[in-house]
Amino acid sequence: MANSSFQYVRDFETSDPLAPSNWIVIRLDGRGFSKLTTKYSFTKPNDLRGLALLNAAALQVVKAFADVVIAYGQSDEYSFVLHESTTLFDRRAAKLATTFAATFTAEYCLLWSEHFPDQPLTRPWPSFDGRCVAYPKRNILRDYLSWRQADCHVNNLYNTTFWNLVQQGGMSQTDAEESLKGTLSGQKNEILYSKFSINYNNEPAICRKGTVMYRAYKTAPTNGAQLAQLDTRGSLSKTQLEKAKKRSAKAEIKVENVDLIGVPFWDARPYILAPSRGDSGDE
Repeated sequence: MANSSFQYVRDFETSDPLAPSNWIVIRLDGRGFSKLTTKYSFTKPNDLRGLALLNAAALQVVKAFADVVIAYGQSDEYSFVLHESTTLFDRRAAKLATTFAATFTAEYCLLWSEHFPDQPLTRPWPSFDGRCVAYPKRNILRDYLSWRQADCHVNNLYNTTFWNLVQQGGMSQTDAEESLKGTLSGQKNEILYSKFSINYNNEPAICRKGTVMYRAYKTAPTNGAQLAQLDTRGSLSKTQLEKAKKRSAKAEIKVENVDLIGVPFWDARPYILAPSRGDSGDE
């Protein structure tokens, strides 16, 4: 940038790097999606085309940024987790949030016609906002992902019950909302089964559990001792970071609708949150 008498204005810019050695979550949320789903007549309580489009856009984001180790999405939101060692955009919160939101929004709009071929997209275009949160420990990060999946379950159970009361039970939306006030999950399950012969556990997993994406490796550290050994390596050199990024970029991206709250998922895939990004034993 050329020097000029006006360059002093850069002094007003603030730096917002997220603390090092913290896992970064970039969470995107749809803006005004209630209006959008009404405008395009999304199926209630879940439009599988809409969920497929959301996941297709997320997959392109994961492919574009090798620093993403795992992502989780449901409804109109997606969370992208960057490894604690990431230096992407110098860990600047605003840069990360805006870049991911813009990339996701662009992919969502570009892929729209593949999932809604009979409903051309018109203004106002779909858009997503983003925020960044830093989590200092793996267990806190796992609790964050568990929170989002628990939210998916709670909201989907309510919406499934609500819309069946309206669509199949003939209730008004106001009466359905009133009838569900204060009900527990067991009561909602009972309403679905007794009134509509619906076993909630048989509903599509993508609706009940949301979608998780992660990079899978052929081999990985398999026990606590190996992971502890990785922890002693300290910070990675620039060369090591570049090597890890290349390994991540080559890894297969898995897309699954599985439970993240229990331990089996994490025990079977310790490399996802391994101290050394993409450490799989592969060279």
